[in-house]
Amino acid sequence: MIRYLKRGKDVQVRSEDDAKVRQTVEGIVRDIEARGDEAVREYSRKFDNWDPADFRMSQADIEAARKSLSAREIEDIAFAQKQVRNFAQIQRDSMKDVEVETYPGVVLGHKHIPVNAVGCYIPGGKYPLLASAHMSVLTAKVAGVKRVLSTAPPYQGKPHPAIVTAMSMAGADEILVLGGVQAVVAMAIGTPSIAPVDMLVGPGNMFVAEAKRQLYGRVGIDLFAGPTETLVIADESVDGEMCAVDLLGQAEHGPTSPAILLTNSEKLARSTMAEVERQLKILPTAAIAAQSWADYGEVIVCDTEAEMLKMADEIASEHVQVMTRDPDYFLANMTNYGALFLGPRTNVSFGDKVIGTNHTLPTNKNARYTGGLWVGKFLKTCTYQRVLTDEASATMGEYCSRLCHMENFAGHGEQANLRVRRYGTRSEVPWYQPVPAKD
Repeated sequence: MIRYLKRGKDVQVRSEDDAKVRQTVEGIVRDIEARGDEAVREYSRKFDNWDPADFRMSQADIEAARKSLSAREIEDIAFAQKQVRNFAQIQRDSMKDVEVETYPGVVLGHKHIPVNAVGCYIPGGKYPLLASAHMSVLTAKVAGVKRVLSTAPPYQGKPHPAIVTAMSMAGADEILVLGGVQAVVAMAIGTPSIAPVDMLVGPGNMFVAEAKRQLYGRVGIDLFAGPTETLVIADESVDGEMCAVDLLGQAEHGPTSPAILLTNSEKLARSTMAEVERQLKILPTAAIAAQSWADYGEVIVCDTEAEMLKMADEIASEHVQVMTRDPDYFLANMTNYGALFLGPRTNVSFGDKVIGTNHTLPTNKNARYTGGLWVGKFLKTCTYQRVLTDEASATMGEYCSRLCHMENFAGHGEQANLRVRRYGTRSEVPWYQPVPAKD
């Protein structure tokens, strides 16, 4: 039996909130389409109180930001980027171009072609999320993207030096100090001062996520991402303190970030709830985490691991922290998740910041049909075909002609018939009257 000890906001309330966000973003998109740089600058002043002479950073500006960091800070950024680059390169190396003769005289193949231009959004208004530079800029560069435009909002009235340094070290070709919907729209559709990109990636708040959703189709995107989600699956092999830490560690992202405990122990569930309340009294980010926990936190108790598995796949959470006696049971059987963190020695924060996997992951149950950002997202797998012999062309043509006749596609059929006439030696007449051959 599955029972809730705590539930989050009603789905209808969440839908109403989403509708308000949609309307706001639609207005901004239309305005930037109409007024370009003027509108971008106006929204930057309005939302970020930021109105520089140029949103684009010069090389001197970038060097100054780097020099303001300590050697330890630069070393820490470099360490994290080394882990991310290493795993991204392993992923890239696993993707092979192929070319094979699938039928005598017929060669088929595919190539992995990098997207030409990518815009990376790095959140930084509330928290300077420099890790997103590793995850987006660096991964795009490993994939072979030629032009990477990276942007982050100002932090406390100026560019955040660690974010700027991380973007530069990751390989960004252009760096903007521009945030919010205005940054995403400007990169996607272009303005007189900002050349457009082919794809948008990176996390952001609900407005940024909605802007990417509305712009999808004009440009590609990594995925539809909403507020950060975490699911902790636990049994009595761990304690309430650890569960509470892992829940609140993600709830602090924002006031709409779901944090869910799924357990087969009511004792652990109640202990965790008590620990959450205790930790909220001392957590520096408690104001945000407490609202998130109150409105979106849930505690679910099941009787068996099988029930926990079923519930976890229904939730399809972005992050899934598994702290049970047999975490491999969930690795072997779960199908819907953004990323798994197996055992108490790891946690979501490792994945967010340093361990090497990508932290841009599907939310809002989108893990049912997609994984997260990885090097393959920046690659287009494009097929090609080559027919080497007259015999192969005529054979394919005869089959194609008859199949086109079944679909009533006369023009398609004539493409096939022409090859039969030109390259074939057989005397079969096409199934329908072809266009007369040219003398």
